[in-house]
Amino acid sequence: MTMRNLPFDPGPDNPHKPVLLREVLDALQPTDGDIMVDGTFGAGGYSRAILDAAPCVLYAIDRDPSAVATGKTMAAQYPGRFHMIQGCFGDIGQLLPANDAPKVDGIVLDIGVSSMQLDQAERGFSFREDGPLDMRMSMSGPTAADFINTAAEEDIANVIYRYGEERASRKVAHKIIEMRQETPFATTSQLARAVRSVVRKSKDGIDPATRTFQALRIHVNDELGELDRALLAAETLLKPGGRLVVVTFHSLEDRQVKTFFKERSGDPSKMSRRLPGEPEIAVPTFGLVHRKAVTAQKDELRANPRSRSAKLRAAIRNDVPAGGKS
Repeated sequence: MTMRNLPFDPGPDNPHKPVLLREVLDALQPTDGDIMVDGTFGAGGYSRAILDAAPCVLYAIDRDPSAVATGKTMAAQYPGRFHMIQGCFGDIGQLLPANDAPKVDGIVLDIGVSSMQLDQAERGFSFREDGPLDMRMSMSGPTAADFINTAAEEDIANVIYRYGEERASRKVAHKIIEMRQETPFATTSQLARAVRSVVRKSKDGIDPATRTFQALRIHVNDELGELDRALLAAETLLKPGGRLVVVTFHSLEDRQVKTFFKERSGDPSKMSRRLPGEPEIAVPTFGLVHRKAVTAQKDELRANPRSRSAKLRAAIRNDVPAGGKS
């Protein structure tokens, strides 16, 4: 029986349910002696499962200081096998060598904000409870409030349209400019009210503020840039036969991963998606594990609503040098 057919089990008394856990383990296939990487540690759900699945060594990365603190407490539970690194997953190409990590057998990335971060009102990721309009995963640098209180109307509209796919982005940006002239934005409830005043509730019941909050979070944390950098670095870090597994939660991320994997696995229709300055990929460097994205099974969908939007894509590194130069 494969891992994919095992019953959904997030672990005893675990408030954070790692999404697509069975499918992640099935795609990674951790074995004895492997060097594995959890590039987005969060609450540690994937890391624990990987370490428990096989006597391997795992390097975990996270920019969030609270996640790093959680990770450091795990070191004693997995002596000599678990290493916590603070940093952005997009810098994985520099972080692993700097921590004396060798070439690796598997990398997993869970893209986006964690449920743990969403549940902390003081982090400002969600409008469900009022909190400071922050949204910084690293808890350093400019906040979402800094951006909308100082940026030009056109820049705000472009961010909301590009990263939130919000059709009313110009109306939202104009309302933000109008309201900040009287009182600068400081809280999540202020922004949510501004958006709701100009965006109608959709037929599917999604809150009108959802897309704007998503867009600002992606912008503040440069999430799509981080993803691009991590995908490129993985091509260099993985051993031949090493596996790259990526879980995404919205179309922008999934499109980026899908395009990268198709290009790197030899789909000529995707050659135009190279990043600026990248050389043409002459020879495929990955082979796809699944032809289509993997989604949650019915039992997980019932137990964890967050899994509804999750998609997993995976690929296996071959022995062609990074960049596709045979």
